[in-house]
Amino acid sequence: MGGHIGYPWCAEMISLATKYPNVYIDTSAYKVRRYPRELVDYLRTHGRKKVLFGSNHPAWPAKDCLQELETLELDAETQELFLYRNAERVFSV
Repeated sequence: MGGHIGYPWCAEMISLATKYPNVYIDTSAYKVRRYPRELVDYLRTHGRKKVLFGSNHPAWPAKDCLQELETLELDAETQELFLYRNAERVFSV
């Protein structure tokens, strides 16, 4: 799992997640408004099953990290994958 969106190597993290089936990216420690454009583009396209929502609880609860979620303009399925379905699959919940 590439935590904290792989910062400061976000492009490299995306490359690794694209290449390797068992590599994923989480958004812990980042609020939606701070997601790099390249991560958002990846999430909207071929990375929709590779990015997992994460917060930075208790410093930044999930509610705070999800403010402005609509600005990502995710379709309903991608939003579900991002918010919980990817985590269910990866962690076999």
